[in-house]
Amino acid sequence: MPSLFDPLTLGAVRTQNRAFMAPLTRMRASVPGDVPNDLMRDYYVQRASAGLLVSEGTQVSPEGKGYMDTPGIHSDEQVAGWRRITDAVHDAGGLIAAQLWHVGRVSHESLHDGALPVSASDGPYRNRTTVRGEDGRPTRVDCPVPRPLRLDEVPRLLEDFRRATTNAREAGFDLVEIHGAHGYLLHQFLAADSNLRTDEYGGSLENRARLMLEVTDAVIGAWSSDRVGIRISPIGSFNGTTDPEGAEAGLHVARELGRRDLAFLHLSEPDWAGGPVLDDDYRQALREAHPGPIVGAGSYDRAKAERLLDAGFIDAAAFGRAFIANPDLPRRLAEDLPLNPPRPESFYGGDAEGYTDYPAHGAA
Repeated sequence: MPSLFDPLTLGAVRTQNRAFMAPLTRMRASVPGDVPNDLMRDYYVQRASAGLLVSEGTQVSPEGKGYMDTPGIHSDEQVAGWRRITDAVHDAGGLIAAQLWHVGRVSHESLHDGALPVSASDGPYRNRTTVRGEDGRPTRVDCPVPRPLRLDEVPRLLEDFRRATTNAREAGFDLVEIHGAHGYLLHQFLAADSNLRTDEYGGSLENRARLMLEVTDAVIGAWSSDRVGIRISPIGSFNGTTDPEGAEAGLHVARELGRRDLAFLHLSEPDWAGGPVLDDDYRQALREAHPGPIVGAGSYDRAKAERLLDAGFIDAAAFGRAFIANPDLPRRLAEDLPLNPPRPESFYGGDAEGYTDYPAHGAA
């Protein structure tokens, strides 16, 4: 059976190991403009020994923004900023994917000049997001009730994802990952509790999955299927979305995405957010539904990753908080070295503290 430290073919690329860095929102982009900067470059380069770096969520349009100081990939300045990062990651021997992100209703009108965020429906829900407070620091605020995305806006949304994919290619990314998880826009359309529509994007599971699959096809059309992955979180509660039909929905989209011969399917498991531990019966059903590479993420350590690799349920494991605190995580896992503890108070916003100041093993 493959080990965590064996290479893996993901579509058009081959990774040096199977310990990936999960996408992690860190809120360090430069303002105005949400432009990737040199501090972000240092952060990603420090972690280039990952088999694959998946970037933090990167908004495909201004409408897709939901948190302060998160980067975009829809302007020339943003593309240039990302290019400096990807070039440096490649010089360090790494691979990097851009996570394409539209948050939908997980946003605030202050981020959109007073306009309401969009979603599948305008049902009220309870959730909060992060904006800049009067003191310039991150502050949590309630999300408003969104407005439904109109049918005549769907082509524009698909074009946003196509353009973001083209921009990711220009910016030097090796792959793109569509964010279809965690209660963001595509998940809002997929989930039965957040999608109350009665048109062709609502009602049946096939209709609710339509937008996710149309976005996937648009992204494939802008690049190729072997350069595209997607992240899903079918079970659990995320950002006010708890799909009562999530298990079935996950298997449905896994089958449909499997027909598209994607580079990978990225499964975000619910236990990292306080949800239940995913059982092996579901893992087996997902493996049978999706023939391509599966990346698992969610409270992973070496033991969990190796058990699931040995069982054939996953092909790679993505680590989140452990990679925040340990830029040399693959080495530490391989040599059973102690891990730096993460500092949650500096996860979001700020400067180098809690971002690029975690030492590699043996460094001062």
